[in-house]
Amino acid sequence: MAETVLSMARLMLRGAVKKATSAAADEMSLLMGVRKDIWFMKDELKTMQAFLVAAEAMKKKNMLLRVWAEQIRDLKSRVEEVSMRNTRYNLIKPEGPNTNDEVDSYMEDVRNHSASNVDEADLVGFAKPKEELIKLMDVHSDHGHAKVICVVGMGGLGKTTLARKTYESKEHVVNSFSSCAWITVSQSFAKKEMLKDMIRQLLGDESLKRCLSKLEGKTVQIEDLAEYLTEKLKDKRYFIVLDDLWTIDAWRCITSIAFPSSNIKGSRIIVTTRDLGLAKQCTSESLIYHLKPLQIDGARNLLLRKSRQTQRAIENDENTMTLVTKIVKKCGCLPLAILAIGGILATKQVAEWRHFYNQLPSELETNPTLEAMRRILTLSFNHLPSHLKSCFLYLSIFPEDFEIQRRRLVERWIAEGYVRANERVSIEDAGVSYFNELINRSLIQPSREDTEGIIQSCRVHDIMLDVMLSISRDENFVYLARDNVTSSSGENYRHIAYHGDRCPNIGMDWSHVRSLTVLGQRPMEFPSLCSPNLKMLRTLDLEAVQFKVTQNDINSIGLLRHLKYVNIRQTNGYPSVYKLPGSIGKLQGLLTLDMQDTCIVTLPAEISRLHRLRSLRCSRKGFYSHFDLEDSKKCLAKILRLPMILTPLGEPDERADVVAELHMNFTSLRSKSKGVRVPRGIGNLKELQILEVVDIKRTGSKAVKELGELMQLKELSVVTQGASEKKCKILCRAIEKLSPLCSLNVDSSESQYTGGTLEWLHCISSPPPLLRTLELNGCLGEEITDWFGNLTNLVNITLRGSNLKGVKTMEILGALPNLMFLRLYWQSCVAKKLVFKAGAFPSIRKLDIYELPVREIRFEKGAAPKMEMIEIWECNLWSGISGVNQLPRLKEISLGFFGRVVRLGLLQEELDKHPNHPVLRMPSGRGLHELRDDIYTETEGSSVEEEEAPESSLPEPVGEVTSRTVDSEDDLLYTYNSC
Repeated sequence: MAETVLSMARLMLRGAVKKATSAAADEMSLLMGVRKDIWFMKDELKTMQAFLVAAEAMKKKNMLLRVWAEQIRDLKSRVEEVSMRNTRYNLIKPEGPNTNDEVDSYMEDVRNHSASNVDEADLVGFAKPKEELIKLMDVHSDHGHAKVICVVGMGGLGKTTLARKTYESKEHVVNSFSSCAWITVSQSFAKKEMLKDMIRQLLGDESLKRCLSKLEGKTVQIEDLAEYLTEKLKDKRYFIVLDDLWTIDAWRCITSIAFPSSNIKGSRIIVTTRDLGLAKQCTSESLIYHLKPLQIDGARNLLLRKSRQTQRAIENDENTMTLVTKIVKKCGCLPLAILAIGGILATKQVAEWRHFYNQLPSELETNPTLEAMRRILTLSFNHLPSHLKSCFLYLSIFPEDFEIQRRRLVERWIAEGYVRANERVSIEDAGVSYFNELINRSLIQPSREDTEGIIQSCRVHDIMLDVMLSISRDENFVYLARDNVTSSSGENYRHIAYHGDRCPNIGMDWSHVRSLTVLGQRPMEFPSLCSPNLKMLRTLDLEAVQFKVTQNDINSIGLLRHLKYVNIRQTNGYPSVYKLPGSIGKLQGLLTLDMQDTCIVTLPAEISRLHRLRSLRCSRKGFYSHFDLEDSKKCLAKILRLPMILTPLGEPDERADVVAELHMNFTSLRSKSKGVRVPRGIGNLKELQILEVVDIKRTGSKAVKELGELMQLKELSVVTQGASEKKCKILCRAIEKLSPLCSLNVDSSESQYTGGTLEWLHCISSPPPLLRTLELNGCLGEEITDWFGNLTNLVNITLRGSNLKGVKTMEILGALPNLMFLRLYWQSCVAKKLVFKAGAFPSIRKLDIYELPVREIRFEKGAAPKMEMIEIWECNLWSGISGVNQLPRLKEISLGFFGRVVRLGLLQEELDKHPNHPVLRMPSGRGLHELRDDIYTETEGSSVEEEEAPESSLPEPVGEVTSRTVDSEDDLLYTYNSC
């Protein structure tokens, strides 16, 4: 533990030395005449740092070092406060950075990824356990009530991996069940969010949207979601995995609200748990599978692959093979421990392995307990570079099994000062490299990937989280305020996180707190979340709160002068915030401002003072719960109740909602646009990289023109519904100037099914050359313009309401060398046939078709050679899908709601003959996805003859097409890290 204290202290000292020699030194010397004292303090700090480096190398373990580290942290805080005071009052401008300073700490680890992030689940012999589990499931028995199978074993053994491999088995599971879902339960799960996730996975995104739209305007209750889910599931054969179940109460709760008792279709439920007693209460003993540790050969293979070695490379070295065997035995042959140790060995020469082996505790070899596992993982943590240790411990802020978005985490790291950049690497790229290194070392688990195989989110294994929390408590680094916690009076924690349904008064000195994260109910100590007691706060994160964030919570935000990261986006509802205070302009150090889905319709002029701002996400909710004029009766009823709602007798949350919506209604002139008006001066934000969502109609022409001055902008989202043609052309000229732009979203519609025009986009002559993601919602005319052909870096394109008709459009898109994901949504293409010809779409991996009048999809030989998945929703393919045998990498065809195909049996036969045996998913059952031949014949004989359908063909592009290979496998990456 002392090594951990020392390395964190070293990291803090580096920053303290730099602070002492910059603005604080100038301020103090000029105002107080104590320059000599400042330089003396600098020398003392350097001496302390040198001592700690030497002590860490000698691995001194005593209380003196712990006390030193605590004192150093306090000293660092005081130095920072002096420097911040200078910034606040603009007394002295600090000198530029000294390029001869010591190398930034992040350079320890900004290098080639040292540990391979491979799919370890495919490297080790889980074939036999998987076969045994599937046999226990008896998947071919398709009648009777749902059967429950439990997988039992200690943490880190591989229960989740085994369940995942079984869940993804095409032959036995995917082809046998019409609806499947993977649900992570954990110790503290939210029933409402779990039900939403079940509906989404079992019934589809559109089904969840329909369910929520029926409940729009009222508080969504658990009973409403449960009733909808059980009604839809009662006639389906479903397969569900409940991963990481902890209590019998959780099991009873889930079974009572999610599974219909009348279902006798032979459904299956797999439960993973550490508790054998719990498993016996969930099912009979004959349906319990006891998972055992890996065999020696499998464990050894896993370690070698994780450490970037191969069996062949060292099989002739008897000493090394013996050492590897000893290491995996010390790890108890547990996958989680092996992966953590393999991540360390990947950073070392093979000759150093024996020295490292001697540091490994031997408990797991003889006594495979959780405490022994924690010792192994603590060792893995101790071998992290110093700058990664703080980043890693920071993850203990989030609850068990919480999906942590990479962008959110990296932005918070940057705000806390844990990430450093230099002239070669931007601070965002450095932060992403930190994230990837923690993934590669198997300290965090990848959770979700994008189309390009880039990991977008992660989770932390619960045993690893225990290690984090233990170290964080020892170092006063993170304090979790949860149900039934004791007071922390007298302690100075840097990071506070509120979890649970009850957030008690914890009696803390808040003047030292640097970050506040709320993931539960409202903290009792704060009537307003921008309390002046939080004077040193850098990070305020309210994204996952379980209460209504109101205008009163942010009115005093200007008091928190040191804020660098503000996030009030609510994933569990909509905050009742309708105005961003002008005092926001006082937050001169603000880097990230995320206020999505609020009632804010206009940004204040003071926003232009935030010269360091790098990410500005501000959008308003696109509907009215109380005052929708299209529902006149409901609107009138609410107006008549206003006198009571606005009095103290009214319910506070409803009053906050009504006031916010009234303000939104009148300020935006009843618009339903998701965009906000940005002020003149927006061009002053020279470091801005993300800007969304701008309402072009309500934004002045000069402000629209200024968008072209944001020369670091990488992501831009705008709404143009109702904007004049003149203003749209100004926007075109601004977009042309944004050469770094990677993502562009232009929406001209006021709702999903009312598209406006985007034909003014034809005025663009030279689009941003680095554009990778393009989403357009609106009419583009009969053809897309030629400049689309210049988007050689484009990876994702989504079109909606485009009304495209001609061959030229598909010819241009088919020739794009790096296009991997094509989404054609509502009325984007009005052709009756889509013919993919040889050579077209050389890199496409996924095709989505939603609500199009297309009647036939045909693939010719050589077309879309990398296509893996085709998804079809709300389309009637009267002429079917043909040529799927020409797609060598095809894995799945999914027919979503109202996705129907004629002669479905022929399609299934073609897939069965395919070498990959692609899956044909039909969530609504075969009968609802098949078009009848007699209707097909009658329709063919009438409408097609009367009106010749235009054919949208995808011909072979002229000239050589280069393709960029991406090696990632699926949308989700699961490894043995999820043991």
